[in-house]
Amino acid sequence: MSISTSKLRLGPLPKTETVKITIALTTALKADLERYAALHAQTYGESVNAATLIPHMLEAFMARDRGFKRAVLPRAIAAQRNEKAAPS
Repeated sequence: MSISTSKLRLGPLPKTETVKITIALTTALKADLERYAALHAQTYGESVNAATLIPHMLEAFMARDRGFKRAVLPRAIAAQRNEKAAPS
């Protein structure tokens, strides 16, 4: 079976600082994450477990969510303007 791996949405993982949270997944979703982790390792030559992929997947999802951007972006711009206007 030949699978083209050139279309994975999640590219090589950057090194970042993390905080730990606990989530509950369905067994089917956990199995899919494990399969994705195996395919990711095959594609990029670096072993990675499913738990390591989850934050990157969530970040990619949120970056592409137009509704989230519309709700958050105006507040982020206003906060940035307030920081610049505040006396040092």
